[in-house]
Amino acid sequence: MTDQREQLEADVLIVGAGPAGLSCALHLANLIKKHNVSGAKPELSAENIYVLEKGREIGAHQLSGAIMNPKALAELVPDFRKSAPLDTAVTDSAALLFTKNSSFRFPITPPPFQNKGNYLISLSRITKWLGGLVEAAGVNVFKEFGGAELIYEGDGLAGVITEDKGVDKNGKPKDNFTPGYELRAKVTVLAEGTRGSLTKKLVAAKKLDNINPQSYGIGIKELWDVQPGRIQLGYVAHTLGWPVPTSMYGGGWIYGLSNNRVSIGLVIALEYADPQFDPHAVFQTWKTHPFLKKLLDGGKLVRYGAKSLPYGGWYAMPRTYVDGGLIIGDSASFLDSQRLKGIHLAMKSGMLAAETIFEALKSGDTSSKTLSAFPKKVEQSYVKKELWQVRNFHQSFSRGMLRGFFHTAFQQITGGRGLIDPMRAHAGHEAYRKINGRPAPERFKGDGKLTFDRLTDVYHSGTRHEEDQPCHLHVADTNICSTKCVVEYGNPCQYFCPAAVYEMVKESGTTLKLKINASNCVHCKTCDIADPYQIIDWVVPEGGGGPNYEGM
Repeated sequence: MTDQREQLEADVLIVGAGPAGLSCALHLANLIKKHNVSGAKPELSAENIYVLEKGREIGAHQLSGAIMNPKALAELVPDFRKSAPLDTAVTDSAALLFTKNSSFRFPITPPPFQNKGNYLISLSRITKWLGGLVEAAGVNVFKEFGGAELIYEGDGLAGVITEDKGVDKNGKPKDNFTPGYELRAKVTVLAEGTRGSLTKKLVAAKKLDNINPQSYGIGIKELWDVQPGRIQLGYVAHTLGWPVPTSMYGGGWIYGLSNNRVSIGLVIALEYADPQFDPHAVFQTWKTHPFLKKLLDGGKLVRYGAKSLPYGGWYAMPRTYVDGGLIIGDSASFLDSQRLKGIHLAMKSGMLAAETIFEALKSGDTSSKTLSAFPKKVEQSYVKKELWQVRNFHQSFSRGMLRGFFHTAFQQITGGRGLIDPMRAHAGHEAYRKINGRPAPERFKGDGKLTFDRLTDVYHSGTRHEEDQPCHLHVADTNICSTKCVVEYGNPCQYFCPAAVYEMVKESGTTLKLKINASNCVHCKTCDIADPYQIIDWVVPEGGGGPNYEGM
């Protein structure tokens, strides 16, 4: 099936059309245009920049809170306020402490929760708008194409192979079979978002890991239409406390958008001890708090989504360059884990990568020697300043909220150093404790009005995959799922997955067998991250499959 691949060659190949990848493409196209207008040599072309987007449309797979610090966008598109689809400016920033039946607003909002000057946005709409600017600049954007394999050459990257299309669920070609393209480039930029499937392979193959493994969280989000007057336009609240146990790290958000729309969500660190803990159920329970119940009463669920986040920060950032390749955005851990903001950092990382690539193309040298200028540019920018101040933040919370607040108090007054620097971390899945015969908890069902089961939420994510295609969730040994995992951890995939993808079903009496409902997958990658045996490998599905986060 691979003998007939068509080859295409580009100067630059960017895998992923999120904030980082699109910012890289647009900034590079602008630099090339300025260079050519000046008459400088060699002449370059924006048409030799290729961008791959695995979704049906740009923005379809983009999910975030989303509050955006506009400073990177202001550099990239100075007049962005004229045309960017900004929802509203933040008008009020609150920090709320929840107990089961009451809420308390902090009299002074802590600095990490202050959002003056920021905007509430739909990340899906912002990336769609950015994609239009990228295409108008002459860049080639390929939608419904995911990077399936890396092409190595010598010690570095030489491009990617896209996924084969028209393959049935047994791996056999259908009548419409089309082999993936072999896309070769002088520089390949991995901008795949959190836990990128190609980035994961590159980091392992080239031993690019930092001193800490990456730490992750899962964010679960719903968009609601609420009754008029229920929430102030531009109101932002972050919640701490109930129902997240104090032994864990997590909290919620409530954002007041235009047209009586509200964004709500809960973020949980994927390093908890109980393998049968259910983040989706806790999110639904959080909505029953009197504060949220009053806000949402009489409202209507519009959209649902889930996404993993890279929490690890500076000490978990992999080496971001190899011969012919760069890693940017969430794939490279450009996220402020204290403020839970990464859009502007992802965009800035893409712009700094573009400047590095531009110099490499001019010189004709795309080796790691030239591309190593990228991390140096990062160190000289506000990206390093922001991430350095929170370099030990998330590690502080690995043993719960109370200990975390103790450590971060010292970090605040020591510029991020704290009591231990660097503070070490462990992979989150290593925190699981064995269940020792504990029975499975009852599954959350929801009332269908305020709270919902997983399948109802998945319906509201707009997720769609072709049924007759290979499963994009590869489990290396399903016997482990049916035997060892049942006894040791009670099959946590049934609980940590926010989309009802994994089920243990009885087969021939009492024997349990793993059933994978791959068509439900919202591409959050939690299974790839949180599986205790690390035997689940998330790969790109056939082009276009996945959620549709329009307006999210």
